[in-house]
Amino acid sequence: MHKIFKIVAFVLAIAGIVFTAMLASGNESQIGSVLFIAYITLAIVLVSVLLFTILNLFSDAATLKSTLKGVGSFALLAIICYFLATGVETPLKEGGTLSAGGSKLIGAGLYLFYALIFIAGGTMLFSGIKKMIK
Repeated sequence: MHKIFKIVAFVLAIAGIVFTAMLASGNESQIGSVLFIAYITLAIVLVSVLLFTILNLFSDAATLKSTLKGVGSFALLAIICYFLATGVETPLKEGGTLSAGGSKLIGAGLYLFYALIFIAGGTMLFSGIKKMIK
């Protein structure tokens, strides 16, 4: 499996170098080719990361349990923030209208962001104080 990834990575690297050199020499018609290589590389990287993350996650029960606790806590916090947010239909500058549901989602996202900042700051503060006491 690793050998296949190495071969594909090598071929994509060579193709990217060739197309980039052609682009740098003034052949601007190769922009699409360079972008195509970049999209293929991005897709391969994303699939590889997701595949190996899922495989490693299910290989160890303790890791899976810990991950599910973290994801569940995040989901619970997101649900709480959604119910705390208010949604008001708002006119936009471009002439459109932001729906009440969209406004509520934006408010929930902001509340979630603030809550996560507060939690991270509190964790760092607690950790710093704990180190100073020791």
